Amino acid sequence: MTVLDNWQLRDETGAWSLDVRCPFDAVSALVAAGHCPEPYDGANEAAVRWVAERDWTLSCEIADPGGATELVLTGLDGMVDVLVNGCHVLRADNAFRIWTVDMRDALQPGRNRIELCFRSVVKAAGERQAAQPVYIPYHEGNCQIPNINMLRKQQCDFGWDWNIALTPFGVSGQVQLRDPDAVRFEHIGLRQEHHDIETESVSLHVRAELANVADGAAVTLHFADRQRDATVHDGVAEATFFIEVPQFWWPAGQGAQPLYDLELSCGTAIAHRQIGLRRIEHICRPDDHGAGFKFRVNGRDVFAKGANWIPADALHGRIDRTAVRDLLQSAVDAHMNMIRVWGGGRYEPDWFYDLCDELGLMVWQDFMFACNLYPADLAFLDNVAQEAREQVSRLHHHACLALWCGDNEILGMLREFPEARANRDLYLVMYDRLNQTLERALRAVDPSANWWPSSPSLGPLNYGDAWHEDSSGDMHIWTVWHENKPFSDYREMAPRFVSEFGFQSYPSMEVIRRHIAPEDRNMSSPVMDAHQKDPGGNERIVATMMREFRLPGRFEDLVYLSQVQQGLAIKTAVSAWRALKGQCWGTLYWQLNDTWPCASWSSLNHGGSWKLLHHMAQKFYAPVFVTVAPDGFGDKFMIINDLPDYVNVSVQVAAVNMQGQMRPLADVQVSAWPSRALDLFELPHGTLEKDEIFVYTWQADQDGEKAGSPVPAGCAGGDFFAPKPWKEYDLLDPEISFNILEKDGVFEVVLEASALALFVTLEADQPGRFSGNAIMLLPGSLATLTFTPQTARGTPTFTIRNLFSATYGDAQ
Repeated sequence: MTVLDNWQLRDETGAWSLDVRCPFDAVSALVAAGHCPEPYDGANEAAVRWVAERDWTLSCEIADPGGATELVLTGLDGMVDVLVNGCHVLRADNAFRIWTVDMRDALQPGRNRIELCFRSVVKAAGERQAAQPVYIPYHEGNCQIPNINMLRKQQCDFGWDWNIALTPFGVSGQVQLRDPDAVRFEHIGLRQEHHDIETESVSLHVRAELANVADGAAVTLHFADRQRDATVHDGVAEATFFIEVPQFWWPAGQGAQPLYDLELSCGTAIAHRQIGLRRIEHICRPDDHGAGFKFRVNGRDVFAKGANWIPADALHGRIDRTAVRDLLQSAVDAHMNMIRVWGGGRYEPDWFYDLCDELGLMVWQDFMFACNLYPADLAFLDNVAQEAREQVSRLHHHACLALWCGDNEILGMLREFPEARANRDLYLVMYDRLNQTLERALRAVDPSANWWPSSPSLGPLNYGDAWHEDSSGDMHIWTVWHENKPFSDYREMAPRFVSEFGFQSYPSMEVIRRHIAPEDRNMSSPVMDAHQKDPGGNERIVATMMREFRLPGRFEDLVYLSQVQQGLAIKTAVSAWRALKGQCWGTLYWQLNDTWPCASWSSLNHGGSWKLLHHMAQKFYAPVFVTVAPDGFGDKFMIINDLPDYVNVSVQVAAVNMQGQMRPLADVQVSAWPSRALDLFELPHGTLEKDEIFVYTWQADQDGEKAGSPVPAGCAGGDFFAPKPWKEYDLLDPEISFNILEKDGVFEVVLEASALALFVTLEADQPGRFSGNAIMLLPGSLATLTFTPQTARGTPTFTIRNLFSATYGDAQ
């Protein structure tokens, strides 16, 4: 196929015209051309809203295309009329579909003009809402621009409680020419059959659908050093490969991720796929607690550790594969094994799932519906059915794909929207039609796919309250954040699987400095308010801070402390629910990444640098982890082992006061069972003196046949736990000293303290990656943190923060 490039974009008034190349979005293109201010800086958001309120035309000229008379458009984002030499050949209204146009009747000798006429998505959404027989509610708290639920495009484009409202449009894929009569593979269906556990053999069934091929044509297939020859019959060729001793694909932390190459050829047509041999089962069986919810991979139950994924940027024209890989690598570096591609964003491009295959990140894939209600007329449902079939066909072969889920939080909207409460039957029937449309489309392409109707949900045909009912299904737990509850409330719930929960913080100072002017760096300034999209979010951050800490006096310390408390919130939840392993089988916090620089629930800043939460996640998601579970009698110490083997673990616990003086309390050795949570011992209330906290360390080595073999990273560590709010402790100045060494562009910072130093954090005045942060220092012990700059920009200036300097004194 031939890619069409060198387009011209102009608005309906003729005031703006610029050259663009696909993929692109109009807002990014205008900003890059100097026609709009940078929307992420200051309060510039409103200054670019005009772009989406106008109609725009994207045009190019092509020479005589010869036999390439078919136009193939992917990622056509908006409401688009396609014209060839002035003849209308297509009206596209779904950014998630592939559109194909036969241009033969519109082409002329010599040069031809192709135009993509983008209607204002703001106006189109309003017109479609007005044409509905009944009002279809959307979430006004999220969508600062109305009626996004009328359009099949990224739902957060009109704003969200973490996203800027820029309503971008454009082409996120490509516009291509192809010969309609050429041989091509239309769909390659793959199905793995895993045989009995003892032999571990696998069969891969391949069903290729071809276009423009006569019966009897030969198709050659190569896979795992084997060749199969198939014959086309009624446009279909089939073959089976039997792998006697397969190399299984495993989620990160459970094993390797080998990928086999599959190649199919028929004449000049060639197709490739990369296949990971694995079986992922979604187990939801009734039990003593209700009904479970877990993932079993190659016969092994795997606790899902991860976060929710939103689009890598609010403007899809700025999304870069290298930057996305860095975000996903950061997830793996924090011992995550699953991400949930959230239903208000987009189906990611092929290379995204290739990266997840390579990195061992299982993908929970939502269909793209979120927090709104949707039309149920036949035209809308037919459009959605085609969208779903195309997306499942494109993605179903990926080893990473663990689950298809119908939507995000629509069941809750049936209770939240007053229109739905007043006429529940009507809106419930509309929802059910949409949900069944998605399931039927999924099953038509991939009958063996794992399907879950909605998130959160108690299960198929159960429309109960999965926000608060913890007996079955997956939960979204938002009481701590939205209801301003203490972190300890997380321990009051015993969920089966938590697919959303979160707590906000501000972005790191290096991000704030890039986008917020010094005079606006005040939490309640209008500019900072513009970067806080959750109503009441700033108040909840401060209210929690007042409950847990002594308030800082400086803006920079408030930013730092917001990240400390965010990390503590999520650590409290994950630690409690990992300790329920066997009843709870997964925690996916909200959210991994940001679409733009703002106050949000993310653990990675916009741009990819790590917040303190991500540094903490690297510890609380470690494969072997010791935690404290307070109860009515005392503080129970527990060990969680996510490895598939026994692990011998030594645990040492001490009481440490604010001077850093240590009082040993316990030293135990235990053989931790594979993939289990185990009680170690309990220390009664009163064990600690008034000014003491628990400090504990652990070391591990593998048991049994693998004794003496290397233990994976994250099997040894240390932590600390305070049974009271930190504001009740009289901290001492730790007088941290440091020494900086540079070697091959990496900077080592050696730290030493004279008293107990808590949540010690290094900041740099340039982007880069720290090896650790939010650590504890004991007097007399050295700690070394490394900093790897993103680019070589000279020696960075480091700032050291800790809990004392943030709430009592000044940062160094």
